[in-house]
Amino acid sequence: MDKSKRLFLKSKRSFRRRLPPIQSGDRIDYRNMSLISRFISEQGKILSRRVNRLTLKQQRLITIAIKQARILSLLPFLNNEKQFERSESTARTIGLRTRTK
Repeated sequence: MDKSKRLFLKSKRSFRRRLPPIQSGDRIDYRNMSLISRFISEQGKILSRRVNRLTLKQQRLITIAIKQARILSLLPFLNNEKQFERSESTARTIGLRTRTK
């Protein structure tokens, strides 16, 4: 078959429709940690709407819930592992400075 004819053939891949991440029964609330934690990256950032596959209204409600949970100390603002690495590196430099004196 020529390349020119091959371009117009449709691919026979079957596409499976993905389920929405938030079901109709789920309440978007700052206390619902199992739901909120799905929309936060490993670094503690709020994932974008394209990654989450949420509607605009759902993304707004998730963002507000995450921010409320952070203010009430239910969620950290930063990931603890990254914060630990940073504090460890500053401890090394402080230790080196005290040794030279």
